[in-house]
Amino acid sequence: MEKNTTRSIVRELIQPFIDLTKTPQALTGVNASYVIEGITYFGVVGLLAIYFNQYVRLNDMQADWMVSIQTAGITLTQLLLGATVDWIGVRRTMLISLTTMLGGRILLAAGPALTGTSGMYSSAFWVAMVGIFGIIIGYGMYMPACYTAVRKYTTEKTSAMGYAMLYALMNLGGFLPGLISPPVRRGFGITGVFWVYTALTVVGMAAVAVLITKRASKEAEEKAGWAAGKSKDAKDDMAAMSWVEKLRYTLAHFPLKDLRFLFFIFILIPVQTLFAHNWLTLPQYTSRAFTGFVKNNFEFFVNFNPILIFILTPMVAALTSRKHPYTMMILGTTVMALSPFVLTSGPTVSALFLYLIVNTLGEAMWQPRFLQWVAEIAPKNMTGIYMGIGQFPWFLTKALTGLYAGWFLIQYCPAEQAPAAMNTEFMWLIYGLIAVISPIGLILTRKWMLKGFKTKHGT
Repeated sequence: MEKNTTRSIVRELIQPFIDLTKTPQALTGVNASYVIEGITYFGVVGLLAIYFNQYVRLNDMQADWMVSIQTAGITLTQLLLGATVDWIGVRRTMLISLTTMLGGRILLAAGPALTGTSGMYSSAFWVAMVGIFGIIIGYGMYMPACYTAVRKYTTEKTSAMGYAMLYALMNLGGFLPGLISPPVRRGFGITGVFWVYTALTVVGMAAVAVLITKRASKEAEEKAGWAAGKSKDAKDDMAAMSWVEKLRYTLAHFPLKDLRFLFFIFILIPVQTLFAHNWLTLPQYTSRAFTGFVKNNFEFFVNFNPILIFILTPMVAALTSRKHPYTMMILGTTVMALSPFVLTSGPTVSALFLYLIVNTLGEAMWQPRFLQWVAEIAPKNMTGIYMGIGQFPWFLTKALTGLYAGWFLIQYCPAEQAPAAMNTEFMWLIYGLIAVISPIGLILTRKWMLKGFKTKHGT
């Protein structure tokens, strides 16, 4: 009996990976681009607040506001530009978005050398803001395009692992700045690091251009069942519609009409604040409240979450692929929301590692399933805009967290104070109390939320 159970668990763990080995070329192109973009995105955002401190001479609150403009702006533009991929296709959308982000990153890297003033509304400030704006516009198209591609290039059998692997690969890229950044930063400063990420953006563009060809995309869609005559949906392909028909179709299937869908995505805001603290709080916390190795290599700890996500997400997806997405979201948000309470014991290396592990395990349990759920319930040709609307509360999360995160740092983890005199324990207690609102809300509204909603897992 125990032997059969063990074999069953091993089979459950291995089979999704076997299924994913048949990944088509086009999906390989998306994955390659995504892992490179993970390096550049996490690498830049992890240093952005300190960049504004050092080069633009902004205080903690002002620097966090600037970071929030980028992170919240990315989510807002997904709402506005998510339909782009539905209208012009995956390949064109990804190339346009990466070109726009390339321009923005060039301005961030070159800005301090081009400007002679510093401070709020200085020339250095405005050059940086134009650069951030380019990144915002690019990401508004890029993220919906990638998840639309996964939906089109995977089958019902491989979709769960496809979303999990995409999420994991970006986080693998997100871990690498912890290895790349410290030596480059010590030798050439933060702008030197930004130039490295600018070059990697070009590499990502090349991956898209070479691997996601029209032929490769067509073959992947046919294999997944999107070919003419055997579509996953009876609706006509939007590519054959006129622009007026496209607009009518989009308005007819707009997701804001469903109150339960709106409640579902908004109740996640409290737990999502913990994501925002990865770049609004964790860099300053690890570089101020600690000494020695942690302080000198804080990027490693800031980017430790992504490598854990890379390891845990596919494993969790394989073991829980038959679990209903909503169940996994309740369990995952609960685990993640409990993680800040670990740091209420004080800034110790053991507590820091435990926080990162618990936080990441919870994230691996629910975040990919949320993305899968939103993509699955979207009508054909509407995945991009559904992903955009689904991310709108994420915009509010980033904006709201940015308003108070800097204040908490000034009060409880200020740069000019010795670690022993700080009160970071209270700061993390408040953040934990905020986060637990999400799983409580999901549990209390479970019956209402699931009524009428059907995915490949049923209700």
